[in-house]
Amino acid sequence: MTAHEAPGADPTGRDRISRIRLSRTHLPLATPISDAKVLTGRQRPMTEVVFLFAEITTSDGHEGIGFSYSKRAGGPGLYAHAVEIAPVLLGEDPNDIGRLWTKLVWAGASVGRSGLATQAVAAFDIALWDLKARRAGLPLAKLLGAHRDSVRCYNTSGGFLHTPTAQVLENATATLAAGIGGIKIKVGDPERGADLRRVAAVREHVGDGVPLMVDANQQWDRPTAQRMGRALEEFDLTWIEEPLDAYDAEGHAALAASLDTPVASGEMLASVAEHWELIRHRSVDVIQPDAPRVGGITQFLKLAALADHHQLQLAPHFAMEIHLHLAAAYPHEPWVEHFDWLEPLFTERLRTGDGRMHVPDRPGLGITLTEQARLWTRASHDVSAR
Repeated sequence: MTAHEAPGADPTGRDRISRIRLSRTHLPLATPISDAKVLTGRQRPMTEVVFLFAEITTSDGHEGIGFSYSKRAGGPGLYAHAVEIAPVLLGEDPNDIGRLWTKLVWAGASVGRSGLATQAVAAFDIALWDLKARRAGLPLAKLLGAHRDSVRCYNTSGGFLHTPTAQVLENATATLAAGIGGIKIKVGDPERGADLRRVAAVREHVGDGVPLMVDANQQWDRPTAQRMGRALEEFDLTWIEEPLDAYDAEGHAALAASLDTPVASGEMLASVAEHWELIRHRSVDVIQPDAPRVGGITQFLKLAALADHHQLQLAPHFAMEIHLHLAAAYPHEPWVEHFDWLEPLFTERLRTGDGRMHVPDRPGLGITLTEQARLWTRASHDVSAR
């Protein structure tokens, strides 16, 4: 190797992946978070979110960052799987994102091509798309082919079930004042009357013209979902989210066909194939994929094409730093979910106004990690070409 050649350089002059840094970062939450899964005893309150960050560098000095995450459990598993499969990327052309996704998945295919395995792959995939857009000098939305420069947005973080109704109302006021367009609150209280009183209070507080969504987090059975769906019709909801178990495609289909209120689901599914079950059964009016959960941007784009073909609304789950770009590239007017939880991790802020979130003009995803994020990192691993 000559003095001017970087490690991992290709003799043909093509750019190659030369270094990968993986980090497991634990983001603490100021207040333990409870939704219906806590009230039904299936989960404990959430106190942190664990992130898997992948930072990829090429022999020409280009960089990209991507992430996946886990709530309550699984973070160390994501990180361990990523450490094992990362070496297969060294020396590869970073442009070949589709081929590299397949290579990563098959490197760990003995533990499956869904769930934790593909969520680990997602961090690499998102980093490669970020790198490609940065190298092009374009926001990721523009690289993908944006249909709009801003996306309708709604807030979820102010409406969890651990929050008293009076505080939920205050949070809603602050949310709307910040230029966010809609309010989503959690339901699924075992005492159904409490849910109805809570929704009625929020609707009265924000008025009839404000988009309002509810989320039961899969905690209703079919009869309860039917009864609650009918009782909630009067509140003119934008959608009812996860009324049933995420894998109950037939139950969702029957419910969606019987209600005027749109039904939404998909956030807990971890592959395109799992989402296809919802789509082919006509189970949802609003599909809610999560790019870090389905395996990254490569898989999200496949799913978005299916959703577009079937004329579904799109409202990606969580991770607005990624999903803003993907929603902006969806042909039909979508929604993006505003969560302020991740703000301590990133130097940049996303701008909201007039009910919309605006695509930043920074290249790629437009995010860089803060020093605080580095301090919250409990494990890291470097893989470099020799």
